[in-house]
Amino acid sequence: MIMPLTSTRISPDWPCQVKTPGSYDWERSAAKWLRDLIPARYASYPALIRHPILLARHAQIQVQQEIRVARTALQTARAELPVLGLPESVIEHTIKLYAAEVLQLQHIARSVRAVSEALAGRGTGR
Repeated sequence: MIMPLTSTRISPDWPCQVKTPGSYDWERSAAKWLRDLIPARYASYPALIRHPILLARHAQIQVQQEIRVARTALQTARAELPVLGLPESVIEHTIKLYAAEVLQLQHIARSVRAVSEALAGRGTGR
């Protein structure tokens, strides 16, 4: 039995690169998107290729680590960047860059969570 797509509620954080859950080949599009979020050396590991939910878990961990790195860079920039001899304008631009990156990574983390939940829910009679 084919379920109408209207039965699947899509999160506002759903990535546009991933097809709607339940649609043809959606898991493949999810796996492709998730592989782009992790370091290339991981993307070829057979376990991650065969098990999209494992890939999603690794992507969640990866993005959370990137958020920590960006936050640390943001929190330490004002104290550490002047020591490097950088002009104030470069420091201010860098602080804005880190702040924007934290926001972007938080959005990606929500998107990964939405995809992970959909992958975990397959076959549960949505």
